[in-house]
Formats: sequence, structure tokens, C-alpha cells
Amino acid sequence: QVQLVESGGGLVQAGGSLRLSCAASGSIFSINAMGWYRQAPGKQRELVAAVTSSGKTNYADSVKGRFTISRDNTKNTVYLQMNSLKPEDAAVYYCNADHVIPYGGRSFADYWGQGTQVTVSS
Repeated sequence: QVQLVESGGGLVQAGGSLRLSCAASGSIFSINAMGWYRQAPGKQRELVAAVTSSGKTNYADSVKGRFTISRDNTKNTVYLQMNSLKPEDAAVYYCNADHVIPYGGRSFADYWGQGTQVTVSS
């Protein structure tokens, strides 16, 4: 079984910064992509940013130039540096690990973290 543990959420003023971390643990041989999604009240969950094992990144248009995703493959950890935060960035942020292959396994699965709240005051 694989677990994703997130940290770093909280309350910040508009224009401020936060750094989210997500560590994957368990039987992990490889993870294809790791990313961050967010869900605000009354809205669908949306992709914020993702990074592949080779370092290729993808960002939502709304966060380009403000957020930076990075990954430490040796620690199976993904980070999201969020700068110039806006009230519309407030949401529960979820970590995702895509196409996780366990040691000795042939199948793969996707996993989600429990979510961390980001609140941005105006």
C-alpha cells in the first residue's frame, strides 16, 4: 500500500507564499507523475501542476509564473512553491501520484493524499 502525506498548507495574506510538500511512502518501484490538484467549495477538482519522473512539468494557466512544482525522485516527494497567492487560489490542495508501480509488481495504481487547506485572505 502506498500513502501520500501532505504538509505546508495554512493561512496567508494575498501576495504571500506557501510551500506544499507531499511524500509518498510504501512499496514503490516507480512513480510516473506526481502532481497537485485543488478543489474549492462548489467547484470541481482541477489540476494545478504536475511533474513527470523525467522532470517535465505542466501547469494550469492560472498559476503559470507564480507556482513552481519540483520533485525529489530519491525521496518520492513533490513540492509546490506558491508565490503571489491570490484569494482565488484558496482551496483544498490534493497530492496525486500517478501510475505507481510497486516492487515486484506488474500492475499500477494512482494514489491521492488527504488534502491540505490553503486559505488566502484579501
